[in-house]
Amino acid sequence: MMIYTCLVFLALSAPAGPASQGQPAFDDPRFNEIKAKRQRGEKITEEERDYAESMIERRNQEESAKRNADYAQAHPPRESTGLIPLPDLGAGTHQGEQGGLYPDGKNTPPEAHLAAGLRLAAQIAPLDREGRPSPDGRIVMCSIGMSNTTQESRSFLKLFVADPEVNPRLTFVDSAQGAQTASKIQDPNFPYWNVVNARLSDAEATPQQVQVVWLKEANGSPTEPFPEHAKKLYDNMVGVLGNLHDKFPNLKIAYLSSRIYGGYAAGPLNPEPWAYEEGFSMKWLIADQIAGKLELNYDSAKGAVRAPWIAWGPYLWADGLKGRKDGKVVWTRDDLGPDGTHPSLLGREKVARLLMDFLKTDPTSRPWFLKK
Repeated sequence: MMIYTCLVFLALSAPAGPASQGQPAFDDPRFNEIKAKRQRGEKITEEERDYAESMIERRNQEESAKRNADYAQAHPPRESTGLIPLPDLGAGTHQGEQGGLYPDGKNTPPEAHLAAGLRLAAQIAPLDREGRPSPDGRIVMCSIGMSNTTQESRSFLKLFVADPEVNPRLTFVDSAQGAQTASKIQDPNFPYWNVVNARLSDAEATPQQVQVVWLKEANGSPTEPFPEHAKKLYDNMVGVLGNLHDKFPNLKIAYLSSRIYGGYAAGPLNPEPWAYEEGFSMKWLIADQIAGKLELNYDSAKGAVRAPWIAWGPYLWADGLKGRKDGKVVWTRDDLGPDGTHPSLLGREKVARLLMDFLKTDPTSRPWFLKK
């Protein structure tokens, strides 16, 4: 099992969130030591990268909270919204849209879709740098998405490298980046994708070795009512999935997650009900692939392949302290950082454990994620 050392300290040259401007200055000896080490061209450890990026992210959140003081006063934090998590909503509806993670208000994929995922999972095996099967090769899984996704991925990496049950031929690469929303990365030429390639290179991996993606995306500062904003995210995500297919020629599976709870948001970046309603975007994508939409086709027997096979990864939303029926998660104010939108260390670890539990138990991930 391998993780990468970041050769280019991207957090110092790119904003960690939509509101950041330029390179922040820190009166923190450890941060400055890491920065100097990077500037000397020395390798940065994963732990050092996480420390420095976490410092930048917290600074950005604090500045965002100051800028949005008026918004926060007009929108006090809510411990519950009354919205019903998709798995609990089931056959019920939210503004006319049926709940459940999958069609017909169900929380499990249709039998045929699951069978297709199992077939693809059975094909996932170590590949060499050119993408050819090799017992000495690697299986690469990437995270793709925005600031929340990279924060949660870095916490997941800590669990990943310490877990003796994980397949030793598996490499996880955090390819998510701050401020990189779905509306941006739907463009195949957007600079985001250059950074994805750089992070793979830092991990001594290639795009040809990527076979699985965890995709968690949103759009910043939505204002449209439901379902307009969720449909806009849906359209963006069709483009993102197409990019993943084109850029990772051996990609087989992409697991989708939507945002965490936004009821504590102290700014308009992605509060409720938008954070909740973006879960419908993911549900619609999966449902349309199941229904055979050509833009989402993963099966060469049915025409040109345009996307990987997609299914839900961990569903992360819960109604604040009210939680959800499965009892797996509640969201407290301490789980969110100063801006109430990005996770704190506690929130990051919560998502990381949900992702780890999912990958260890889902029938389409167990065959390649765990040791034989």
